[in-house]
Amino acid sequence: MGDEKIIHGKKNIILNIAAIGVLVALLFPLYWIVVTSLKTEQEIFRIPPTLFPEMINLKSYAAQLDSGDFNMFRSFANSMIIAMGSMILAVVLAVPASYGIAKYKFKGRRIMLLGFMVTQMLPVSVLLTPMFIMFRNIHAYNTPFAAILADATIGIPFSVLILKNYFASIPKELEEAAYIDGCNRFTAFIKVLIPIAKPGVIVCAIFSFLYAWGDLAYGMTFIIDQQKRPITAGIFNFMGQYGTKWSYLTAFAVVTIIPVALIFIFMQKYIISGMTSGAVKG
Repeated sequence: MGDEKIIHGKKNIILNIAAIGVLVALLFPLYWIVVTSLKTEQEIFRIPPTLFPEMINLKSYAAQLDSGDFNMFRSFANSMIIAMGSMILAVVLAVPASYGIAKYKFKGRRIMLLGFMVTQMLPVSVLLTPMFIMFRNIHAYNTPFAAILADATIGIPFSVLILKNYFASIPKELEEAAYIDGCNRFTAFIKVLIPIAKPGVIVCAIFSFLYAWGDLAYGMTFIIDQQKRPITAGIFNFMGQYGTKWSYLTAFAVVTIIPVALIFIFMQKYIISGMTSGAVKG
């Protein structure tokens, strides 16, 4: 507390104004999407543009409730299944993998870590063809399982790299104390190590979910039936079917944003603590 620096006077006012300006600039696109979804098509293209709809238009939202190809609830459920499945798979595989990398020295460890980092840098387009062949051969093509596996390949490397630092920072004495209390290696891992690394596990779960929720390429490539596709693919196909009907597109986008916004509102303390701790530990 004694090292904290408190800013007073004119400098404080200037910094507050600058912060408000940055916040407005960042939130304005989100505000514009919401406002556009409530306008009529004529008002959307009016010059000069209106900052608030003159007449609230809810037809763009009502259109999403139809029983056609772009049913909002079905697309939303598809995305939720894919995102939750990818999140669970990423966490279940990344937690023990990161523990093993952090606590054990073995041949090829550095190469494995390099491999995880390289996979984070590869563009999605490079992976589409080999994944397509693999999913077709195992008869997973055109199923949610294909999208879940593909999205997990994004979440797992990120989770391993974050959680590795958490497990590396846990003193060996804690594990030894758990062994003395009657735990074996597995129960010590479950009862002692995972609770200590809980902030990192939550962060990895959140980002794995968000990666899968916002994915378009895998959902479009590995699922060909529109009724099985996630909500992001619905937005893309809305553009193809309705062309410049921007009120429909932005209404679909608003619905897509809702889970992301709720996650950051209610989980921000875990995200901040988890990311900062994972960055400085180990």
